Amino acid sequence: MTVLPFDHLTVAERLTLIDELWESLDPQDIPLTDAQKAEVDLRLATVDEDIKHGIPADELLAKLKQRYA
Repeated sequence: MTVLPFDHLTVAERLTLIDELWESLDPQDIPLTDAQKAEVDLRLATVDEDIKHGIPADELLAKLKQRYA
């Protein structure tokens, strides 16, 4: 594999490039291990239960702002 030099880019530019590369991938092309597939299936199976016991987004944001402001 050829390694391309990216040291001429700033950290912000490299992070943007990483994001653009990631977003360019089709989710179907990203292989998952059996353990990762099992975890995704578990989370999908329990998502409704998690939502039921969660807190509203505006309440969460308020708590986070208070904690980290």
